[in-house]
This record gives sequence, structure tokens and C-alpha cells, in this order.
Amino acid sequence: MPLPSVVLVGRPNVGKSTLFNRISDSRRAIVAPIPGTTRDVLAQPAEWQGVRFELVDTGGMFGASQDPLHELVLARGHRAITSADLLILVVDGREGLVPGDRDIAKAVRAADVPTILAINKIDDKRARGVMDFYQLGFDHVVEISAEHASGVGDLLDEVLALLPKAHFGSPGAEGNPAHLETGPTGGRFNRGEPDETAVAIVGRPNAGKSSLVNRLLREERMIVSEMPGTTRDAVDAVLTWHKRRFRIVDTAGIRRAGRVASSGAIESVSVLLARRAIDAADVVVMVVDANAGATDQDAAIAGEADKAGRGVIIAANKWDLMKDREPNFSKAFDETLRRQLKFLDYAPVLHISAATGERTPKVLEWIEKVATSRRTRVKTPELNKFIQRVTAAHPPASPGRRQVRIMYAAQTAIAPPTFVFFTNVATSFHFSYERFLVNELRETFGFMGTPIRIHVRRRTEKAKGDRGAYKGPDGPPRPKGAKRSKSAHGKQSTKSTKNTLSTKGARGKAKPAARRPRRKSE
Repeated sequence: MPLPSVVLVGRPNVGKSTLFNRISDSRRAIVAPIPGTTRDVLAQPAEWQGVRFELVDTGGMFGASQDPLHELVLARGHRAITSADLLILVVDGREGLVPGDRDIAKAVRAADVPTILAINKIDDKRARGVMDFYQLGFDHVVEISAEHASGVGDLLDEVLALLPKAHFGSPGAEGNPAHLETGPTGGRFNRGEPDETAVAIVGRPNAGKSSLVNRLLREERMIVSEMPGTTRDAVDAVLTWHKRRFRIVDTAGIRRAGRVASSGAIESVSVLLARRAIDAADVVVMVVDANAGATDQDAAIAGEADKAGRGVIIAANKWDLMKDREPNFSKAFDETLRRQLKFLDYAPVLHISAATGERTPKVLEWIEKVATSRRTRVKTPELNKFIQRVTAAHPPASPGRRQVRIMYAAQTAIAPPTFVFFTNVATSFHFSYERFLVNELRETFGFMGTPIRIHVRRRTEKAKGDRGAYKGPDGPPRPKGAKRSKSAHGKQSTKSTKNTLSTKGARGKAKPAARRPRRKSE
């Protein structure tokens, strides 16, 4: 059973995203004092008192906004209201009741959905006219401070009281957020079910990432416009394809660090969320504008995915605009792309068009292949047979006097595949030989679209003369035939049979020790 949907609505800059992050215990939504910061609809599983539900954040509606895409944001907000099981209308207690609040209240009543009025920012001394909000006519009113968590517990108690009892989720139920993972900055990423494949769609601004996500989902889930930087939040959606589940994350376009720093806080946080999406992904789809080709910034973004050990797919978008090019353009384009992204020689290149849908199903096929490839594990006997065959034809270089030999190897991890080679001398291979081993591993075992990690260790052996020898407390080994005896202090001491008081005669019998002569008394 799907989780019940709790949707946050309100004017721009009333604190919806702050409340969203507070309830969901995440940092998914971008929080900034600029009206119209949130554009896309964000969804995140949340839990209170053992009850799970899906919390949805929407863009600001019916209020002052400097965002040129405000009309598209408003349309997405209306769609979220109609699909909600419960609405939380967030208002600004510091500003008091304004005409925009009345417009949203009217739209909420038309949806005929249980609604809670949350008066935010009541901790501010400038808060005024809180009683005026009761004019809106809602039965359930809660005063909160999302920034300081004041009254949020009372709000969630009201949520549980109004949610349909039949929709209450239980831990581990289907669709419940039973699998949450903490990200590197302390936020929580929804990783879904264990068999889900997390996919991050990344690239430069205006490369067609949101259009590709909408095409794959077959719905207008993301806001698309010709204006660069349309997407700000990292928005995810679950897609089921051939009985496989993909969690596809649309990210903001990543520009050069200098331009990001000079553009303001919103883009800086957007880029941070995009990089966190790369770290949390299994497969990264690198969207490249076919008109412009691969740039240094594309190489920088793809380098982050390769360094993180994620599977990589290169999608050359807007290929429908390349129809009038010469017949060999496709081959020349791929050669140039490989030269510019030579460290991604393992990544497949797809020519797609998100606008027309041309070859976009191939993206899902390759996501499945790459996700399976990076989880492949090679058995140790099979791997060592491979090592014998490869080293017999091409042994590693020996920089010193001793010849370097690979004794054996083992795969120690998957996602990405990681191999450890044990040698007699070397602790590292020449980069050319390491690249040779990676290529041979990829060709033999089919590691498509995934980086391969190689580590080299020197095998340690015990000294031949010290094997099995007992070493006493002072270090030297006990001589053959030695016995243990207790000293005066109770410690074990070693005495040789040759130093006993009695010695053996010629016939092997012990001779008594000579007696000391008696002393005469005077």
C-alpha cells in the first residue's frame, strides 16, 4: 500500500522548505531568504510515532515572487494539492494575514482535503496578528517555529489524527522508507528498497537533464524551460521498468566553481546537492549537449563520478539536431568525445534526443547493464587462472634486481569491483601495466561502464629457520632436549640435561657425585 501523502503549501518564503527539512530529518530542500527558491515538487518519506507517510514540499503559490518560472511552479503546486491525502497550509506569523493567504486557502477548500493551518515564525518578536489567521476558517490551527522546532511535535500529532487510519504504514511495509542512508554532510538520502538502483542525471546547465527525466518517467514531473539553471533541488522519482526499480534523481546543472561562487547561495547549495546525488548513486548518466560537445566542465563532472566509483553512461542529448550533418559525423563525434574524456574509455556513449524520445529506452537498458556489471564478483580460482594466463604472456616489469611475480589475486569488493594482487616484491605496478590489467579484466569478465580498482600488496613470509621455533622470554629459542623448570620466583626456566648434577658413565649408568669429606672437630 502506498504511503499517505502530506503536502506543504503556502506563499513563497513562509518557511515550507525549513519545515520540510525539519519533519523529514533531511537537508533535501534548499532554504534561502529569496522568495521563489523552491521550484520542483520534492517528496521524502517521514515518520512520527511509528507511523510513516510521504512529505511533499511545493513551490510558493499566490504571492510575490521574483522567479520568472512562477507560473510553472504554480501549476505544479495545484497538481500536488489535488493528489494529497492531507494538506498543511503554512503561513507567516511575522507578516500576518495577507491576500495571498486567502487565495491559497480558497484553493485548498476547493480540493476538499483535510487541512491543518500552521502559523510559522511565532518565535519572532515581530510576529503580529496571529489571531487574524483564524479568519480563514480552518478547524485545526497550530503555532510553530520550523527553524527552532517549536510546536512541530504538536503539528505532527494533528497530522496523525487526521490521516486516514487505513493508510497507516508499518515498518518494513512496501513503499515505506525502511532503507535510509546518512549522507556525507549529515542529511538523509532515501535509498529505497535494497534492490533499487539509484541513478543520478548530471551535466552542465541546459543540457536537457530534466527533459530526459520526464521522458523516462513519461510524465511532466520536472519543470523544463530554455532558461539555464531551471532545476535547483535534487528531485527523485521511482520508475519501474521490466520488474526493476530505478530511483532517478534530477540534479541542477553544475558550472565552474568560480561562476558558482559569484552567482549566490542558491546555486552553491544546488551544486552541493548535485554532488551529494552523485555520491549516493549507483549509476551516473552524464548528459552532454551534442551541439556543444564535451567541455572541460563535463570532464570535471564525469571525473567526480569516476573518483566516487560510480558506473557512468554518457548520453549525447539533442541528437535530433544532428540529422543534417555529414554521414561520418557520428563516428567523428565519438572519437572527439573519447579524446576529451579519455579516462572514461569504459563508459558507453548513447546518441539520444529527450525532446523526441529517440533512443531514450536505450538509457534504461544500459543503466541495468552497468548496475549489474558493477556488482559482478569473480570467483578466486577463476581469477587466478586469469592471472596465470595474463602474466605468462605479459609479466610485470621488474624495476629492481628481483623479478616481480604475481603470486595470486582476489576480489575484495564490488560496486566498484576491487581487486588485490599479491606479489613477491612490488607494492605497486607501473601505471601502464595497471591499465593493461584493467583492460584485460574488463574484456574477460565484462565489467561494462564501471571503474575498476586495483591494489598491490607484497606477500609476507616467515623466515625459514624460525618456523615452529619456540622463543623464550629473552628471545633465543630453547635448545633441543631442554626442559622447563620453575625458578625461585615461580617463573619457567630452561635447563639442559647436560648440566644436571649427575653425569652418565661409559656404560650409560649415572655416577654418584663425589662426597664432601667430613670436617674433624677439635
